[in-house]
Amino acid sequence: MPTSPPSDAPRRRVLVVVENLPVPFDRRVWLEATTLRAAGYEVSVISPMGRGCTATYECIEGVHVHRHPAAPEARTRALAFVREYLHALRHWFRLAGAVHRARGFDAIHGCNPPDLVWMLALRWRLRGVAYLFDHHDVCPELFEAKFGRRGPLHAALRIMERITFAVADVSIATNESFRSIAVDRGGMAPEDVFVVRSAPRAKSFQPGQGDPRFRRAATMLGWIGVIGQQEGLELLVEAMAHLAAEGRDVHAVVIGTGPHARAVEDAVARAGLEDRFTFTGAVDGKTVLAALNSCDIGVAPDPHNAMNDVSTMNKVVEYMALAKPTVQFALREGRASAGDTALYARPNDPRDFAAKVGWLIDHPEAARGMGARARERVLGTLGWDNSVPHLLAAYDRLWEKRGL
Repeated sequence: MPTSPPSDAPRRRVLVVVENLPVPFDRRVWLEATTLRAAGYEVSVISPMGRGCTATYECIEGVHVHRHPAAPEARTRALAFVREYLHALRHWFRLAGAVHRARGFDAIHGCNPPDLVWMLALRWRLRGVAYLFDHHDVCPELFEAKFGRRGPLHAALRIMERITFAVADVSIATNESFRSIAVDRGGMAPEDVFVVRSAPRAKSFQPGQGDPRFRRAATMLGWIGVIGQQEGLELLVEAMAHLAAEGRDVHAVVIGTGPHARAVEDAVARAGLEDRFTFTGAVDGKTVLAALNSCDIGVAPDPHNAMNDVSTMNKVVEYMALAKPTVQFALREGRASAGDTALYARPNDPRDFAAKVGWLIDHPEAARGMGARARERVLGTLGWDNSVPHLLAAYDRLWEKRGL
């Protein structure tokens, strides 16, 4: 059984490092940090600024959060991708030194992307610090999805991934596909890889009435996430055009923001669908719940590619927690999460995506039944409470291996 540190033992100290999202905006990292804190750990976090998180230091719910200025995200040029990560690397080394002087750390919990936190881990390994790798994304496939090619940088990312797994004492994976990558491609021992799924806390992410101000049509579709190139929102725009052409009274709420938001809004304007979309921008957790609970169907238009097929989409599990049926493209891990609580469109086919939305509109009782089963699925196997023992077990293994 996973354990917390004994009450008479020195408090174990963890430094969590994340690059691509600010904390506590990064919901997975925040759940991990607060779970470790509740288990008796001293937890510090290094993250970028952004999404309203602009203070260089805050102590939130007992978690020490240190932030650095964010570099502009790479959008089209691979060299900008490299500059973004070198910028982060410089701040990691600077802030890790400050955290160590302030309160110390016994382990680094490195979250990707990028697969570069091993450099920081190696520097501190000389001081006896352990390294746990938190595998959020498959970086080589992410690069290919963002830039549409492979080449030398893709090959370099494969090397960085392999080094990451070689340096890690323990790895945690978001699903079984990622666990297989850690073992088969990363060469990790199976007993050193733990599946810690991303999911909301079911008790705080509950179905409700929502806010009627968000309702603009008979049927509301909800989407939430960071708006990036690889999210497939242009496919949702195309699907909405088909629904509009059929005379469906449908409106979509897009919750969140990101580097590709303007491009998606431009696509909506070109399609003449401005009255069919609401973009909320960055909003707080209370507004997220109000908006999603005002929707009837959750949509996940992530296109089929090598990255998305093995990735668990947080938004799908969040829709499920709120008892929403989901429409998504046929992806391996999407099916593993949602099972029979979603409809699966042909990969990357917006017309079929629209048809699946239309089926749910035409069969409201079946849609409500799917939503109810989705909530039960989260309560039974997918919710964060089910991941807590696996996270703590991963740390038990880490301390065992490093003799800490």
